[in-house]
Amino acid sequence: MGSELVTFVSDGLKISGRLTIPEGAKAGHRHAAIMVLHGFGSNKTSRTVTQPCDFLNGLGYATLAFDMRGCGDSEGERARIICLEQVSDTRNALTFLQGHPAIDPNRIACMGTSFGAAVTVYTAGVDDRVAAAISVGGWGDGEKKFRAQHPTPEAWTKFSTMLEEGRRHREKTGKSLMVPRYDIVPIPPALRGHVAPGSILEFPHETAQSMYDFRANEVVGKIAPRPLLLMHPSVDSVTPTQQSIDLFGHAGQPTELHLFADADHFLLAEDSKRELRVLSDWLGRYFPV
Repeated sequence: MGSELVTFVSDGLKISGRLTIPEGAKAGHRHAAIMVLHGFGSNKTSRTVTQPCDFLNGLGYATLAFDMRGCGDSEGERARIICLEQVSDTRNALTFLQGHPAIDPNRIACMGTSFGAAVTVYTAGVDDRVAAAISVGGWGDGEKKFRAQHPTPEAWTKFSTMLEEGRRHREKTGKSLMVPRYDIVPIPPALRGHVAPGSILEFPHETAQSMYDFRANEVVGKIAPRPLLLMHPSVDSVTPTQQSIDLFGHAGQPTELHLFADADHFLLAEDSKRELRVLSDWLGRYFPV
């Protein structure tokens, strides 16, 4: 299997990625490819990226994993994570793949976990070059997601006050107010070991505002008739399961929703045989290699 570090340009920034082409194909063969997006402030070394890539490569797909701007080895202001800018990075990654001689330009799918899942759905909704979309533990309405992640009156007051203080700080100083990662997206301590090494632990308040304003629900219906797969833990302690249920309600057909018991947020980072079997079956039906 041939794997190489690659770079491409997104809005003037150099983006770092890893492209893997399955070996053994005939000369001149163009592969179906899947872009695998990392989660919130993470990078291409996360197990929610590397494990799916290894699995997909074994099925015969080419994969592209890359660091969003400001993350990992990519250029861009460190920690400035803005949803629509990540959509732009993903669309530019698609353009890069379409120009690669080993990739079929008409058979490129997108897959992501958590934040990367929301970006996947939004990208597919606004760019019909995405041939299929796979969302793992994703979300479609930033405000509703945050209200469920900060469920008590005290927690919601703390979060909404942070957004307001960030706006005032920017107006007063011209600089961003930095906010701890887990004040934006709470993760139970028992799950924090899944956060990839090198992940960002502090973000400007604009990141939280960007997520609050992000609404993949508004564009998910435009993916049809291209296929969409939604996967989510049935009880998710990080991203509320209702978010994928709502995405399904806004989507057209063909769309499938699969909820998994006895699993939590980092669905594809552990022993994921059930989930990978569902993914394999769905790909065989809707996006065969």
